[in-house]
Amino acid sequence: MKPGRRVDQLATALVLTVSLATSQALSSEPISIRAGTLLDGRGGTQEDVVVVVEGSRIADISATAASSTTYDLSELTLLPGLIEGHQHIGSYFSGSDMFGSDDSPEKRMSHALENAYVSLMGGVTTLQSVGAQSDLEVRDAIERGVLPGSRILTSAGIIYDGTPDEVRQRIRDLKTIGADLVKIVISGLLRDGGERTNTDEFIQAACEESKTLGLRSLVHAHNPPETRTAILAGCTQIEHGGFLTDEIFELMVEHGTYFGPNVGVLQQNYIENRDRFLALGFTDQHFARMNAVVPQILEMFKRALEHENLKIVLTADAVAGSHGRSADELIARVEKGGQHPMDAIISGTSLAAQAIGMQDSIGTLEPGKEADIIGVKGNPIEDITALSRVVFVMKGGRVYKYDP
Repeated sequence: MKPGRRVDQLATALVLTVSLATSQALSSEPISIRAGTLLDGRGGTQEDVVVVVEGSRIADISATAASSTTYDLSELTLLPGLIEGHQHIGSYFSGSDMFGSDDSPEKRMSHALENAYVSLMGGVTTLQSVGAQSDLEVRDAIERGVLPGSRILTSAGIIYDGTPDEVRQRIRDLKTIGADLVKIVISGLLRDGGERTNTDEFIQAACEESKTLGLRSLVHAHNPPETRTAILAGCTQIEHGGFLTDEIFELMVEHGTYFGPNVGVLQQNYIENRDRFLALGFTDQHFARMNAVVPQILEMFKRALEHENLKIVLTADAVAGSHGRSADELIARVEKGGQHPMDAIISGTSLAAQAIGMQDSIGTLEPGKEADIIGVKGNPIEDITALSRVVFVMKGGRVYKYDP
């Protein structure tokens, strides 16, 4: 069976679950949405406005209330769909590991489709999945409109070892098969100690080849020495950063490097699902390290916030057990880390759009942009937990969730 055909069949059940909600959105007539409060994604706020959507894009935002609207969301706050910069869409609890290595391709694909749908229902209209070549198939199915799910960008693989020449060739191969970005690993996992894993020559080859080919590069890094090399070599974004210093944060500011820390979901998900991860081969030592690093990560994040103009974006690094929880990352950054709610929202909307090179089409609510709109109960500027109460989801002009 052809891969695309398999995806189409596996997606049928998901499509049926949203067919009623999307039928009106597929109409050729304009859709009008009345908002009690609108956050534009750049820091602006408007009250009692009507958003007009034509096709897949926003046509108008007016303070003049229409006599009737398609959706009266006057009790809600509207904001751009969230943009999650780091997920593993194919990760789930299976018999042997987090990626279903012993499962059939059909079962792995069905879980990836489920995760894409769950992410969309949680308010994430665009995400980056940085791991598997199979992500390409899920990405393309969503683009065809076969199934409801977040818009996906993918690295289609991971660069974690090899000689400089091998690394360059591997990146060229990834571009050929359709990768949107490059995922590079230069430090170990925190649960294994997070030590450096690659040489300066490896890092320079990976960052420079990515830049030469016009691909963004997302770097898994924890320690100052290798992170410094990646920044100076022109890599786009640093992920995690468990042990980074103020000097490195200033270097990021100087070079315009984006930063994706993991404050409230990644380690917490492992700890909350301890028994399930122990069954997949995690050890008591792993959990001891993860428990110990949680306050250290929070302290690191608080220091990062002190560096003006540091480009901190939303990355929850969702794996098995945490898809659909991207909002929890922003909530933790505000409630525990002290980030201003508006800054947190910007980090998951307009700034995140810049980080993935899609600022011209998504990330803000304004005429001409894609109609990626979510509605939440409450005002997240006053109560950041409102981001966890998503009751309306529109992506590209189609309504996928309406449960006021």
